[in-house]
Amino acid sequence: MKILYTAEATAKGGRNGHVKSNNGVLDIEVRMPKALGGANDNYTNPEQLFAAGYSACFDSALSVIIKQGKIQTGETSVTAKVGIGQNDKGGFALAVELQVNIPEVTIDQAHELVEKAHQICPYSNATRGNIEVNLLVTNNA
Repeated sequence: MKILYTAEATAKGGRNGHVKSNNGVLDIEVRMPKALGGANDNYTNPEQLFAAGYSACFDSALSVIIKQGKIQTGETSVTAKVGIGQNDKGGFALAVELQVNIPEVTIDQAHELVEKAHQICPYSNATRGNIEVNLLVTNNA
């Protein structure tokens, strides 16, 4: 694979620490969420960061597919829900639900576009076969 871009970030302190990108644009405290034993939900966490990245990347992949197909749609949106839980081997695993909305097309066309985007999205390709990704498709205005 020819690398086109490399993102870089450094974490110190794990889930109760600090994350900073090499260019300083991302510079945030991270904390364990309350549901996992943290004190509160006033900070971001690795699952939120993953959800943000996956949703943005998938929406971009969807835009590519729509543009290639010369299809007219309304503004698309992707909401990623990233769950964490214990797996059957005693470790932890992630599960993802992508809620994809493509207005101004039929629901069948929306499903077709989402499936095509799922094939080219780098996050989808990285997670395929590794974590469960559930695609929920709507075409609400």
